[in-house]
Amino acid sequence: MKPLNDTKGTAPVVALDALADGALLEVEAVVDGDAESLILHRDGEAVRAWYNVCPHAGRRLDWAPGEFLRSKDGLVVCAAHGASFELGAGECVAGPCRGESLRAVPVEVRDGAVWLA
Repeated sequence: MKPLNDTKGTAPVVALDALADGALLEVEAVVDGDAESLILHRDGEAVRAWYNVCPHAGRRLDWAPGEFLRSKDGLVVCAAHGASFELGAGECVAGPCRGESLRAVPVEVRDGAVWLA
């Protein structure tokens, strides 16, 4: 996906209605001058974002672009080594990087869209 935003917040990252409640979505955005792959997770009207990078080995979490593995408990699972992350704070609760966390990217919801904060 083409980068949609920069750190100046001149354009939304994605429309809120493009992200179903409970869903994960991979988007690209320009963060600190670099195009980055981000994971967005919607929880009602709130959206959380993290860099799409597993802290264990620095690889993307998705098994194919924008396709994420989810456990039966709703955790996002790294396709490479099975690290499992809860979607509140992005903490690894099982696997090789237990106790570490995904690196958060501040976002905000306003005007029906998700913006870099």
